[in-house]
Amino acid sequence: MEYHLKRISNAGIAEAIAKAELYRSLNEPEEAESICRDILAIEPDHQLALRLLGLALTDQFTGGGSDRYRETEGIFEQLEDPYEQLYYAGILCERRAKAQLKAGSPRPSVLALFEEALRLFAEAERIRPSGNDDAILRWNRCVRLLQDPAWKELEQELVAFDAHDAPPR
Repeated sequence: MEYHLKRISNAGIAEAIAKAELYRSLNEPEEAESICRDILAIEPDHQLALRLLGLALTDQFTGGGSDRYRETEGIFEQLEDPYEQLYYAGILCERRAKAQLKAGSPRPSVLALFEEALRLFAEAERIRPSGNDDAILRWNRCVRLLQDPAWKELEQELVAFDAHDAPPR
């Protein structure tokens, strides 16, 4: 037997968005992802559904090769607001870094992701809407992670490595 997806109604979008948000809050990102895809099937440019879909995908990051980083990046690039593009790109880098850190990835590569997140949050902060401090809050969280003593040790190791590094002869 062959199965086919059914389309939701335009009138059901608001309720579907509420359900996607609920499933994300219940730590069921696969359910939220499915709902967002149903919404986008009938309204491909629905900005909230795009944001929620991208966030649901980042909720599923494990730090492994199965993470859908490029897909998520493409979803956030579809956001119309330049601030949101930068902010959510920063979220993507931050969450990718955290997932890779938990998975035991080498700290220098994780550090590069945090630094990219910080760059994106700083750009978003410059163009943020009045009263919106979300980019600052995310910046501060990343900085607090990087102020952890384990990161200080890594920074010292990298400085020592750079001091002894020389170009090939």
